[in-house]
Amino acid sequence: MNPSLNLPGWTHVKSGKVRDLYAPTELATHDGRDTVLIVASDRISAFDHVLPTPIPNKGKILTAMTLWWFEQLGDVTPNHFISTDVPEAVEGRAMITERLEMVPVECVVRGYITGSALSEYRKTGAVCGIELPDGLKDSDRLPEPIFTPAAKAEMGEHDENITFDRAEQMVGRDVARALRGTSIALYRRAREIAADRGIILADTKFEFGRRMQPGESGLVLGDEILTPDSSRFWDESEYVPGRPQPSLDKQYIRDWLTSDESGWDRVSQPPELPTHVVEKTKERYVRAYERLTGRTWED
Repeated sequence: MNPSLNLPGWTHVKSGKVRDLYAPTELATHDGRDTVLIVASDRISAFDHVLPTPIPNKGKILTAMTLWWFEQLGDVTPNHFISTDVPEAVEGRAMITERLEMVPVECVVRGYITGSALSEYRKTGAVCGIELPDGLKDSDRLPEPIFTPAAKAEMGEHDENITFDRAEQMVGRDVARALRGTSIALYRRAREIAADRGIILADTKFEFGRRMQPGESGLVLGDEILTPDSSRFWDESEYVPGRPQPSLDKQYIRDWLTSDESGWDRVSQPPELPTHVVEKTKERYVRAYERLTGRTWED
């Protein structure tokens, strides 16, 4: 998806790793709130790099999953979604949302230990300052979900894992506690929903913002939620603790990028993805969508 695409009524403002943001060319509000258009492209990122090869229709899958999750979790916390009445050129991959002042803390919740959290645990016995029981193995379920925040970085930079104390210093005690409480509540509900469909939600991340209007308070859930880009999904029928799990997310791409086949040093420009990696990644995204929503995906 080309961020310079001419969309009637909208002007391109900025692009992130995956999404493009547009502002209305004329002041447009919804119930007195400023609006923005968020377009999910087919770009995919890994190890803080945007890869040169898109995953066909990934943006549409992410948007459909996010909208479905907003429906499931709307009673837990408010979100920024307003409408899917978007320009035809981005239909299916875009939504009109409320404009928020985003909180500069990425809210990661982990119910299982794997990936970077496992590496940190093996070195220190803790994750983001949270002490964990001895003897945990790869993919073990944690006694309770943990909140492991990160400081958001600019595109191309690595998000920095931080302690809760550091999060409090960044956004204030009350906001940090609200972020933690709401994130864990969302994770718990989503984990139950996924489990009913035979899927383990190992970990996920949320982003929140504040409303721009004077006198407004409270946090609003923004960005995408609970997609294969922002979460680890495992098939419960294949789950075996003590080893990495087959996943329904972009872990397949991460694994290929760190393999001898890719030859990538994680510093230079990433290589093009071979056809089989693109196809298998798309297949995993579709499976995650269909298993969770119970709907059939049609490109």
